[in-house]
Amino acid sequence: MPPSFTTLDGIVRAPLPTFDGGIAVKPRIRKLIEKAAADDSDDASTELQDDPEDPDSTGEDESNDTTRNDAVDEPQVSSSDSEPPPKRTRRKKVAEFASESPQVPTGDEGSPVKPRRKRKSSTEAAQVPESSDAEVKPKRTRRKKTAVNEDADNGEVAVDPPPPKKRARRTAKVDDSDGVVESAPLRLPKNGLGREVRENLDKFPHCILLTRVGSFYESYFEQAAEVAKLLNIKLTSRPWDGTRVLMCGFPLMHLDKYLKVLVQTNKRFVAMCEEFRLPSSNPLEKAFERRVTRVLTPGTLIDESFLNHYQNNYLLAVGRVSDEESSKLGIAWMDVSTGEFFAQNSSMETLRDDVARIGPQEVVIDRALQLSPDDPLRRLLTEEECFVSYVAPEQRAIDTSAESTDLAPMSDTTDDITAVADDPTASPVDDSDSDISPSVFSPHETAAIHLLTSFLHENLMEHMPGALVPAQQASSTRMQIDAHTIKALEIREGMREGGATGSLLSVVKRTTTSSGTRLLARWLCAPSSSLAEINARQGLVALFLRLEHLRKDIFEMLRRIEDASRIVQRFLLGRGDAEDLAAIRDTIRLWAQIKSRIELERVLDSQTNGTADWAGLDMLMGKMKDLSALVQRIDLAIYDRPGKTMLGSPAEEDPENERDEEADPDTSTPSVIAGTFKPSIKPDFSPELQNLHDQLQTLYTARDALQERLQRRYDAPSLALRFNPGWGFHVHIGKAKRDLVKIDASTLFVPIAQSGSTKAFFLKEWFQTGNAIAATIMAIQASERDTFEKLRDEVNAEAAALRRNARIMDEIDVTLSFASLAHEMRLVRPVLTDSKVFHVVNGRHPTVELGLLDSGRQFTPNTVHLKPTSRLHVITGPNMAGKSTLLRQTALIAILAQIGSYVPADAAELGIVDKVFSRVGAKDDLFRDRSTFMVEMLETAEILRKATDRSLVIMDEVGRGTTVRDGLAIAFATLQHLYSVNECRALFATHFHEVADMLGYVEGSEPGIDSSLDNVFAHVGFFCTGVDETEDGHFAYSHRLRPGVNRDSHGLKVAALAGMPRSAMDVASGALSWLKTHQGQWAGKREELQVLGRKLSSATSSSSTSPPSDS
Repeated sequence: MPPSFTTLDGIVRAPLPTFDGGIAVKPRIRKLIEKAAADDSDDASTELQDDPEDPDSTGEDESNDTTRNDAVDEPQVSSSDSEPPPKRTRRKKVAEFASESPQVPTGDEGSPVKPRRKRKSSTEAAQVPESSDAEVKPKRTRRKKTAVNEDADNGEVAVDPPPPKKRARRTAKVDDSDGVVESAPLRLPKNGLGREVRENLDKFPHCILLTRVGSFYESYFEQAAEVAKLLNIKLTSRPWDGTRVLMCGFPLMHLDKYLKVLVQTNKRFVAMCEEFRLPSSNPLEKAFERRVTRVLTPGTLIDESFLNHYQNNYLLAVGRVSDEESSKLGIAWMDVSTGEFFAQNSSMETLRDDVARIGPQEVVIDRALQLSPDDPLRRLLTEEECFVSYVAPEQRAIDTSAESTDLAPMSDTTDDITAVADDPTASPVDDSDSDISPSVFSPHETAAIHLLTSFLHENLMEHMPGALVPAQQASSTRMQIDAHTIKALEIREGMREGGATGSLLSVVKRTTTSSGTRLLARWLCAPSSSLAEINARQGLVALFLRLEHLRKDIFEMLRRIEDASRIVQRFLLGRGDAEDLAAIRDTIRLWAQIKSRIELERVLDSQTNGTADWAGLDMLMGKMKDLSALVQRIDLAIYDRPGKTMLGSPAEEDPENERDEEADPDTSTPSVIAGTFKPSIKPDFSPELQNLHDQLQTLYTARDALQERLQRRYDAPSLALRFNPGWGFHVHIGKAKRDLVKIDASTLFVPIAQSGSTKAFFLKEWFQTGNAIAATIMAIQASERDTFEKLRDEVNAEAAALRRNARIMDEIDVTLSFASLAHEMRLVRPVLTDSKVFHVVNGRHPTVELGLLDSGRQFTPNTVHLKPTSRLHVITGPNMAGKSTLLRQTALIAILAQIGSYVPADAAELGIVDKVFSRVGAKDDLFRDRSTFMVEMLETAEILRKATDRSLVIMDEVGRGTTVRDGLAIAFATLQHLYSVNECRALFATHFHEVADMLGYVEGSEPGIDSSLDNVFAHVGFFCTGVDETEDGHFAYSHRLRPGVNRDSHGLKVAALAGMPRSAMDVASGALSWLKTHQGQWAGKREELQVLGRKLSSATSSSSTSPPSDS
């Protein structure tokens, strides 16, 4: 290839780094093109310029040229003096094959007829005349090197040129039957790629290694079999250093698909070995390197397409001080995709609840615990089914000051914006770019932060942000919900469906943005316990509920907002593209439109209703920073819809589907030259870009003129100038039979490939013009990359402001959804106080009510009034009468009220709840060797240890699963502890109505009972549900709660509804009738019970053997 060439505008340029560097042309064509490109004997442009415009006037000359070329290019070889064919190299050049082709036979009208090559049979070989001068023919191999055809007219024998040896494929089918393919030897392979793979496998033994090779990701050696099985792809092999090694791979476009299988589904670490182009002075040198840039784990995903946009992907680290034996712990958790980073103190008792609240995808602990399977921390994480990773902590200093604003934007520590909305001392406008306030971390928190940052350094590697500063969270500012309660109340996931369907989140979700949905889920699992924060949120909900037109307008604008938090995080991690810049620009514009719409509505509404209701929203709008300057900068550079930096139509399929492992790895190299380039940056953004685009347009014009000139000169309408990675710059003939008459006669066109109806040629002039186009496009892409990086730095400088604005919009989105929910489901604004009152008038269960509405039924509301004089309610009643629903709806109303939402009730006055506990819906845990009763007792014991006087406790059927006496004793002991020790607000549902008597319950109709006993439990209330029966035996459940104790559970009615056989129901009725007659005095009367059993059994046997009646 010539060292340089001159473009049409007179600029001298070096060509692309040949087809080893700039363009991935197949090796079997590379040598041909390089030789033809360097041959200056025939200049295509000279011939084309000297030819007349009218091709029809040159018929005779063309005929003579054809005859001359045939005489030179197609010699006849005699059988008597033929020389043996020259020794063939491994890859026969196509150009040599074209020059040695036999004379083209002609048809009836003199038109060339394409000869058909057929394999020589043994009969044809016997007809070759022997010659004393000829060498002895070597022994025939599997593929015959020459084919001999006898000319019927002159008796001469023409020897066909040896066909090009077909390139051996790099992969071979693995023969599992005989086990020929072995894994690689332990020594390092001599091959460069093989050595790199083996070295990386040794560096990352705990990871699956995916190595980028051109446009593929591949796995080698012993890992290939495992990867092929996990991904369900073909396992093949390839030769390296005299042996065959296992390998498998997949195209670059399928990377996210297979990463999801490896990382998310199978929880495997994946080391990504990428290719990088290096600057080189030698254009023929393959200047690139491979290195591992990142290790993907379940908790370190950044911008993968399979990442759930509606859920946080938290990585949690649990640290503790090694020289302390206490149960104190520190936790730090971060969503790498959004930059949210938090730290908090914890303990062995509360860690289970913290894990359930955060919902991490991966938990990191000290590597020293890896060899201690009996450590309490490891056992706890195993019981919670956490995916645990290990890391050795690095002692890195943590800057907790707020002065370093250049480091602060690396993590999102924005707390709830509305937390200070009612704070009179707060400034309405926060001019600081940093959301970080000075914090002092405890030793346990510091240990957790060190663990997390060490793990990120070890795995993010080149994508690690510069500094990470977490926000310190205090448990005192949030309602604490334990792990079992989150599951039992179905806050995030429904128990029946296993997903979001049927959960509280799915019922109350009306958010329109993915970031708003993530914030809503976080609020539901950690409601606020700050009155100022709750009232600020309720104020926003009230305003949006009153101004329905404003609510709808903002919703429509929010639908078009991008996930700014994740885009900013991508930029901070050195990732992103021009489309992300456009998304940030459009999102900032929408923020400004929303703010303008709110300000306009405020002016109109204040004229009639004043400005009192606008205090909270004014606070939020005052905290938003004007980013119009950043929008203008991005708008000068980015199109409205930036195109991808590639060219035109898809690349033509390579018929042999070959690729070279040492192909150019630079993904920015253009892969298609025939189409139209779509830039990402506007040409007029810089003089350099404008000059390059002008040059590119000139080259496009030259390309189009060359194609039109070739079509006329060679009478080939189907001729097109194209490019693909396998053939490089080539002339494509779509209708070969019609358009090849003059092209085959020209020596300027070198055939490089052929299919059934098409043919491809190399043409030097198109090769040079195409190289100039590719070089110009690469220069444009390099300039665009520089421009993008500058703009990305400008965005990163405003990262804190962008995150704050995004968080404000998230809170607006959530409060808007609360207003829509209140409008749809008739919710009311609760009154929150610091008292211990919990008064809900006609409360409803939001999830159950929605399910009943779908089936056309109505929900029966109930009133609950817990107060200091009646803080514990004992609820009795039949099965299926709504006791469990009442308990759950009470806890859900407390949660909804403290996240700032309206509640499903007619009225509500609630004192702040610090913790919510539930003991409902237990099941056995056979894996941990726990029966259902044991699970219930563990949950009950935890509640009795942790509940405070401001807690809300709901308990259902404590004591079931054992004997009546044991269960009754446990139920009473639990009630007594809740009443006397915890002194909390509690609802206790039970079928042990004897508990009411033990607590001093006195019915008004019962004479002779000493009423002084009720003074022992003076603050206990008794309520029940019942069954309404008719004279004809029909019944209906009364879900309405009323004062009193129901001493009949009506279990047989539920059994009948379930469809128990009639005979079984008769036995149950007889047994129940006898037990009622003895009024519980049957304990220990074994003989009477035996007689009863025989009577009932004989009655059942006789009824089952008797013939059915006629009726």
